[in-house]
Amino acid sequence: MDTRDNIIKQLRGVAFGKLTSETSADEFFQNETLRPILKLQNDLLLLVFQNYITKSKTDFNNYSAEKKLNFIENAIQKDIKFRNSLKGMVIGLFTLEEYNRYIVNSSSLNKRMMNLIIERLKSQVQLLVHL
Repeated sequence: MDTRDNIIKQLRGVAFGKLTSETSADEFFQNETLRPILKLQNDLLLLVFQNYITKSKTDFNNYSAEKKLNFIENAIQKDIKFRNSLKGMVIGLFTLEEYNRYIVNSSSLNKRMMNLIIERLKSQVQLLVHL
């Protein structure tokens, strides 16, 4: 029977980016763990953000492109409850070993995680249609 960690790694697929001997521990974690999880969770992240737009009762569809990008960034950086929800969506797909590595340097890794999510949403802003 497969263990939870094996199942998670199979779901996520391969790492992103080049991993060399000069790769920092945080960069290694980002490419080995965070990027594959965010790719796997992409559709859910989009749906969660669409729901956030709806609940915020903003006129997102009529925002300029620049204002949409600012809205994404501000939502993730300033709404702590929403930020923690996004973090949970990612952390829930860590293996036990990855979680142990994460808690050693969670502050730096959280910053990387949120920046990756912000950039992922910004690059797909055209898909964020407020219904």
